[in-house]
Amino acid sequence: MTSSGSPARRPGAAHRDRRGRGVRGPMAWPAVPAMTSRRQQFDDLVLDSAARLEGRLGPRFEQVEFAVEDVPPTDPAPWERDGVPLGRAFPARGRQPARVVIYRRPIEARAESQRDLTAIVQDVVVEQVAGLFNLAPGDLDPRYDDGG
Repeated sequence: MTSSGSPARRPGAAHRDRRGRGVRGPMAWPAVPAMTSRRQQFDDLVLDSAARLEGRLGPRFEQVEFAVEDVPPTDPAPWERDGVPLGRAFPARGRQPARVVIYRRPIEARAESQRDLTAIVQDVVVEQVAGLFNLAPGDLDPRYDDGG
């Protein structure tokens, strides 16, 4: 017994679940894919897609930031009024680097599978980066699918 009057427990000893609450704590450890949120998985897809382009653009690529937002803003640009944008590219201004923003929810809504999601994210990233550097998306990434 301990000084508080409760029986001492041996380290590592099994004990009963007396109140039926089950095991406490996470069901999977953080390194397990089951613990990765959909948002984190999407962020990883965007970063992987951007990394594929890094070798093609060289030092210019270091001047581009990537961000993921859940949904596009409610004030679309004039050329975006026909549909929901999947991403936007903002050119560099002054000391601010160029920025590519990818919108998670509209892309997820269009994807029917994980493979579709990966392909759409890659294509949107390629389109936005190509627009920043005045390149054709197919010139930037030969695997680009223009939907045609």
